[in-house]
Amino acid sequence: MHRKNIYILVIGFILISIMLSACSSLPGNGAGGVEHPEIILATTTSTYDSGLLDVLIPVFEDQSGYQVKIIAVGTGKALAMGREGNADLLLVHAPPDEEIFMAEGYGSLRLLVMHNDFIFVGPDDDPAGIQPLIEPDQVLARIAANQEIFVSRGDDSGTHKKELIFWEQAGISPGGDWYLESGQGMGATLMIASEKGGYTLADRSTYLFLRENLLLDILIEGSPPLMNIYHVMLVNPDRWPEVNADGAKALAEFFISKGGQEIIAAHGIEELGQPLFFPDAGNDL
Repeated sequence: MHRKNIYILVIGFILISIMLSACSSLPGNGAGGVEHPEIILATTTSTYDSGLLDVLIPVFEDQSGYQVKIIAVGTGKALAMGREGNADLLLVHAPPDEEIFMAEGYGSLRLLVMHNDFIFVGPDDDPAGIQPLIEPDQVLARIAANQEIFVSRGDDSGTHKKELIFWEQAGISPGGDWYLESGQGMGATLMIASEKGGYTLADRSTYLFLRENLLLDILIEGSPPLMNIYHVMLVNPDRWPEVNADGAKALAEFFISKGGQEIIAAHGIEELGQPLFFPDAGNDL
């Protein structure tokens, strides 16, 4: 073979070797990258329905090489998935239940991510007359006294858990034809309340994301008990060795990173004129 051809072949082999070496070091390609690329995130329907994860997760996947499988359920079901080792991390909004989860040893790390707030929404003519009220328990007591339709999620979600606290504070066990349980996520529950001309307790982000399709107005907002706080929790690998601990940690760190928090802060502003969540990494709520 001509010496020039041999030289070209040698250079070709060197270039191919360099390319293969570079590819093998990219995330998601085993040694030197991501060994277990799939992460299972169990989260609330409110973060899913608000469109936030549609923005956050692709950025994380592009930067890290991980692939995130999102399972959107109520917080109660997300916590159950964590207890059963069926998720790698949880993004939820029921602080008292989260604290129990951690105390029982099911979580290895819990980090504050963001907050928004709960709101009471209903028909613009407010047939129960709740608008002069401030405290959530008084709002529910007024709705119950007038037996106006109230649509509960009834799904053990963070929103449902918060609603039950308010009913307990009001000293009322709700029931009857006026009290409906959707057993579904926040988006579906808002749609039902809109169709029925009823009231419901909602997180602000999902309501704002869907409000163009709803015949519901914000009637009660702003009181301290209505704050809605989200934490991310890593499922404890000491309890469930098969969880993707490295992937879970990487995603949790992205949520609280400067880039992740900037995405959270900006979400909703361009489309809706206001943020749907407020970043809280490093804060003390």
